[in-house]
Amino acid sequence: MNRFIILSGCSGGGKSTLLAELARRGFATVEEPGRRIVIEETRNGGTALPWIDMQAFARRAIAMALEDRRVTPKEGLVFFDRGLIDAASALHHISGDHFIDTLRHAHRYNSLVFLTPPWPEIYHGDDERKHGLDAAVEEYERLVRDYARLDYETVIVPKEPVSERATMVLERLAKVV
Repeated sequence: MNRFIILSGCSGGGKSTLLAELARRGFATVEEPGRRIVIEETRNGGTALPWIDMQAFARRAIAMALEDRRVTPKEGLVFFDRGLIDAASALHHISGDHFIDTLRHAHRYNSLVFLTPPWPEIYHGDDERKHGLDAAVEEYERLVRDYARLDYETVIVPKEPVSERATMVLERLAKVV
């Protein structure tokens, strides 16, 4: 859908901060499935965690991302922090599952995908992000390849203050939406 916009890229690159700024400006936003799953699994003693069972985690993220698409507002732009393609990319990477190949024609998002690049100066781990910067950069490079393979145009979000990042995203979208 042309109004569904993905913010993806490197873990710790400022996606969530950018999403919060877009929400502050009145846009509908959807939090990253992965973080929601980690919080829920940790609270419930579950094992669908990236450091325990990455395949189960990725499958849960796919299911959650599909549900997120279904329950979004019916009008206006909706910004997704990661989502379906990121989860399918992870599943393909760890298991060889080919669900990602179906996404070339099904469950489409806006053709522009905004990627936050690796930004070591702001990267930090936390209770939901236990991997290091090297793993985050590897994931970023895989996502760049997978989005291109699925015929999305990636736009690298500059390393600027969040207000400038949000303005750039909205200006770029104004040209295509």
